[in-house]
Amino acid sequence: MIFIYEQSASQEHFTIKGELHKYLVKVRRHKEGDTLFMRRKETPKMLYTYKIVSVDPRVLEVALVSEEVNEQKAKQELHIGWCVIDPKSVEKVLPSLNEIGVAKITFIYCDRSQKNFKSDFKRYERILEASNQQCGRTTFMEFETAKNIKEFVQKHPETKVFDFCENILEDKAEFSTILIGCEGGFSNEEKSYLESLEVFRLNTPLVLRSESAALAVASKILL
Repeated sequence: MIFIYEQSASQEHFTIKGELHKYLVKVRRHKEGDTLFMRRKETPKMLYTYKIVSVDPRVLEVALVSEEVNEQKAKQELHIGWCVIDPKSVEKVLPSLNEIGVAKITFIYCDRSQKNFKSDFKRYERILEASNQQCGRTTFMEFETAKNIKEFVQKHPETKVFDFCENILEDKAEFSTILIGCEGGFSNEEKSYLESLEVFRLNTPLVLRSESAALAVASKILL
């Protein structure tokens, strides 16, 4: 864990109890004199350094050592327009997309999306909170929805499209907005609408699942 989200961070002294105490002492094996890094979700750029001054069976006391502006994020921003798939599949890859540095995901109800799938943004945010603490990222990924591909493209005309074609995505490509289809790809009507946009694929003969494509494309562009 790189840092801890703690509401009391910024105070000169405070105590830690409950589950966080148990995690720090029983799991992480922290002891008196150790250093902890903390942030507040309301001001995530501020990094607070604390020293553990005492460890009791149920209470851990910490004292502020220093504070500084310390922002950690990807060098460039990537917005994924992702046609809706099973939220369980999204949840499995969300921490990895967060670590890679994806800035925003818009979930789009395309022709082949199952309309009964609903994205639980609150749950996604809890997943990202844990991921940020593990990878050190200080920004939170944003989420939106779009009722169809046309609405998304009209709002983001710079969109590039991931699909089967002859155009291979080059190394060090600099795209800001990527459209990725759901299982089964785009419908014929959607393909016709997307003809005016730049379409690319990855350099592989294998068929990728939607979530695998999201990870691979994000890695190619951001890492």
